[in-house]
Amino acid sequence: MKLTVRDVSELLDVSEKTVYRWINDRKLPGYRMSGQYRFSRAEVLAWATANKINVSPAALSDVENPNEVLPTLPDALQAGGIFYRIEGNDVASALRNVVEVVRLPDEVDRAFLLEVLLARENLASTAVGDGIAIPHPRTPLVLHVEKPLVCLCFLEHPIDFKALDGQPVQAVFTVVTPTVRSHLHLLSRLAFALRDTEFKALVKAQAGREELLKSVRRLSLELPEAQEKQGR
Repeated sequence: MKLTVRDVSELLDVSEKTVYRWINDRKLPGYRMSGQYRFSRAEVLAWATANKINVSPAALSDVENPNEVLPTLPDALQAGGIFYRIEGNDVASALRNVVEVVRLPDEVDRAFLLEVLLARENLASTAVGDGIAIPHPRTPLVLHVEKPLVCLCFLEHPIDFKALDGQPVQAVFTVVTPTVRSHLHLLSRLAFALRDTEFKALVKAQAGREELLKSVRRLSLELPEAQEKQGR
């Protein structure tokens, strides 16, 4: 689903005038169709994360389909794995090694996944600041995986991803999902998590797997839907 200016203003809790200003001044990604702007939800979420624009978890609740059971970020991260000391001297070699360690089924074409990740980087950097990047296809990719996963890789050497804040990247989150809906769901949860001071500090410090997962589990309990379930 493509978003309108009004949709984006509601998602980011700002005025429509601010959205237009961000299009002109801060390169909010969008395109004109019949004289009106349209936006990809995934690209808006990635842009908001990179520009440290707050996205309310409540505003993201409509990403979910009540008929589809979607994974929590902790489950997806545990499924995808956390890896350390990933080699690479540039974006291409680093992402090549990231794709090699992601826990994917045998039938998934890793070369194709790398190709679309690099194509996305050529369009615009997926670095979100503070040494973190979230490489993903321009259009959410549907692969032959049964369950969505998020893989966190810590790079052995900081890599220049052309981040807006100028900081080289050393932590890479890669999202792989079977559906577009689950892609958007996990991207929104990850954006929420990266706004948490404790979790971001652990990522920057390359903390241990259990410590990172514990922090993500805490954050998943702070989402509106989790609090609603607890109150029942």
